[in-house]
Amino acid sequence: MVMIDAHQHYWNPARGDYDWMPLDNETLARPYGPGDLAPALARHDIAGTVLVQAAATVEETAYMLGIADATDHVKAVVGWVDFERPEHRAVLERLARHPKFRGVRPMIQDIPDDDWMLRADVQWGFEAVRDLDLAFDALGFPRHLANFLTILTHYPDMRVVVDHCMKPQIRDHSDANFRVWAEGMRRIAQETQAYCKLSALVTEADPGWTVEDLRPYAEHVLDVFGPGRVMWGSDWPVCRLRAEYDDWRAAAEALTAGLDDADRARVFGGTAVTFYRLDV
Repeated sequence: MVMIDAHQHYWNPARGDYDWMPLDNETLARPYGPGDLAPALARHDIAGTVLVQAAATVEETAYMLGIADATDHVKAVVGWVDFERPEHRAVLERLARHPKFRGVRPMIQDIPDDDWMLRADVQWGFEAVRDLDLAFDALGFPRHLANFLTILTHYPDMRVVVDHCMKPQIRDHSDANFRVWAEGMRRIAQETQAYCKLSALVTEADPGWTVEDLRPYAEHVLDVFGPGRVMWGSDWPVCRLRAEYDDWRAAAEALTAGLDDADRARVFGGTAVTFYRLDV
């Protein structure tokens, strides 16, 4: 069983393009590199990771590809191009030639216009991702679920993974919000071929979260997508806002304890290998 962490980050705030990052946050606003994560990967026998963008710049994508070139455990990079600039198709074509470049992630959760992804002038980006057979990481909140369903059904051949279970607001403890999220995720699972990352649930929960707080969300994702379309990711170091790597890994193992060995192997490695076409 090959273990993969399907979602993690490395960054250096001194680069100056992490606009979302509060620079007074001692957990986030510091450099993180391969040497910081390597001990945790070794403890859990994780053979590879998917390094995902955290800045809305092409320069950060180049920075990550440089790390990937020098780091054996980084098996894939998910980067960024500007969907508001059609000339970035040439940039995407160039990036796609890198052996570890696998896809893109617009930072849709941070865009003020919830309907941004429906704009006519950004459709070239989805078309290019599809045409180049790259992956699209869908980053958003539950309020984006309907629009993502529209995009995914409009581009049925685009390979898509929903990041962080679409960030259900677990800390709200609202049955109504759960039902809206659950129905939106069910429709995406049943009406499209999208995959889903079992990641970031801890950061959407209260600081004193328990495994039982997370269980309804994890069980719903596993039920509607199935283990063959679910992949575990640490979202490290963002997860450190609520839990260390080992804590979230232990929680994920508890949440999947009811699966058989083959399905657990899919969630903790096989699904990511298939979706991102990893060389492991």
